[in-house]
Amino acid sequence: MPYQPADVALAVKRLQHRHHRALSKALAPLGLSLVQWDTLRHLHRNPDASLHDLAVLTFQTDQSFGSLATRMADRGLVERVPGPGRPVRHRLTEEGERLRAAGQELADGVVDLSFRHLSADQVDQLGELLHAALATDPTA
Repeated sequence: MPYQPADVALAVKRLQHRHHRALSKALAPLGLSLVQWDTLRHLHRNPDASLHDLAVLTFQTDQSFGSLATRMADRGLVERVPGPGRPVRHRLTEEGERLRAAGQELADGVVDLSFRHLSADQVDQLGELLHAALATDPTA
């Protein structure tokens, strides 16, 4: 039976929801929420990112991310440093990097469980198909 695009979109959403629940549970012993770990992950990949850049990457508004960044700085997970021009840049602290790495191991385990019945070629194909679907923004 051929899949309808709406059915595929719902399956993607269900998988995302499953990942969010499992990741939240896995990260809790580290004292991290999913959005905190996601921030650490994006800062690892994008050192010196601005508040706005991190808000976009973590699907938040600038205002809500600003509050999150303040709490994470207060915990010693990130530091805010002046950058060229007006934007404040963010960096991982040693503790932030430690928790990011520990969280990454947990996240890898969660995601590996979801795709354990797919071959490496199937995972590659799924990745290519999702990237192709994301290439065109229907709202633009």
